[in-house]
Amino acid sequence: MISIFSYAGTASLSKELKPVQVEDMQIGDVFIRGGFPGHAVIVVDMAENVQTGEKLFMLAQSYMPAQDFHILVNPTDTGLSPWYNTNIGEELITPEWRFYKGELMRF
Repeated sequence: MISIFSYAGTASLSKELKPVQVEDMQIGDVFIRGGFPGHAVIVVDMAENVQTGEKLFMLAQSYMPAQDFHILVNPTDTGLSPWYNTNIGEELITPEWRFYKGELMRF
């Protein structure tokens, strides 16, 4: 991560990373909106209910310089927070940014 932080930003990473379907999400994937400013949040944990197949994920983010990460709360479901359900519809709503499901990418 230190190497990436030193040379890349959201504008370049959004063009280099590979798109991922939300149902194929893995820890380490990122929702990224390239730009100046752009933003990215990273999937830091996942859980699955083996009986129902329901999958949850946890997100973290940082700001410039990207040195401190913190876990995001889920503003759309405070009972589930800090977890998010992979059934996000077309948009992922975080406390400060909205991402389209097509903005999920992988290194």
